[in-house]
Order: sequence, then structure tokens, then C-alpha cells
Amino acid sequence: MPMSKTPLYNQLVADVRESIRLITAQDIETEPLASGTVVIDVREADEWSAGHASGAIHLSRGILEGAIEEKVTDLDTPILLYCSGNGRAALAAESLQKMGYTQVAALAGGLPEWRKARLPIVPGGSDSLMP
Repeated sequence: MPMSKTPLYNQLVADVRESIRLITAQDIETEPLASGTVVIDVREADEWSAGHASGAIHLSRGILEGAIEEKVTDLDTPILLYCSGNGRAALAAESLQKMGYTQVAALAGGLPEWRKARLPIVPGGSDSLMP
């Protein structure tokens, strides 16, 4: 379930967006993701189960920093994070940058924009891509 949008949370996310790279689903349509890009869904497990980007791995926001090194060992690996909007992905991008990851981006508009751009989706009920 998406986080509530309180004024302090919104300000935090707005501040973080100034220090991270945001890309749009339209950017991906125009120029596909670089080879080897790891797409990470930082939503909760129930959101992941309801459908997710094809090829994504699931590392919810709550475990991301503790689990990322097992999934992405090279700090120069391109990483695209997404959530249901952009708040959690933006906060996650900032954290990964602070950890030393050099090619981190957050998807503006999250999974809804991915869907709108008709990028590949694994529909709800399918957990074949679960890590």
C-alpha cells in the first residue's frame, strides 16, 4: 500500500528529487535501458504480487539497503528503482547513492507510468520473477 502523502513527507521527497536522477517511462521508450540495468521494485510484497515490471527484482524499501549488496555487487551497475508513484523510489535512490552506487535512477511516476507507456508487465498472481 502506498505511503500517505503528508506535508513533511512530500517536502522530504521534493528535497531528495533535487539530488537524484529521475527518468520517465517515455525516456525508456525512446532509449531503452542500458544493458545490464537492474530494475528494482521497492514497493511492498502485496503491491509486487499485484503486478510488476517485467524483469524487475523485488527489494521492498524496508530491506533495500540491507539486501542490495547481495543482488548488485558492482557499484557501477546501472540501477532503476520504481514504486507506485515516486516517493519511495526517490528515497531509495538517495540511499543507494550514499552507499556508493554510481548509476542510480528513479522512475518518475512509478509503475503507473510504466504501464501507461505500455512497457512489459508481469500481471498480478504471477510470482515467476520473485528473487
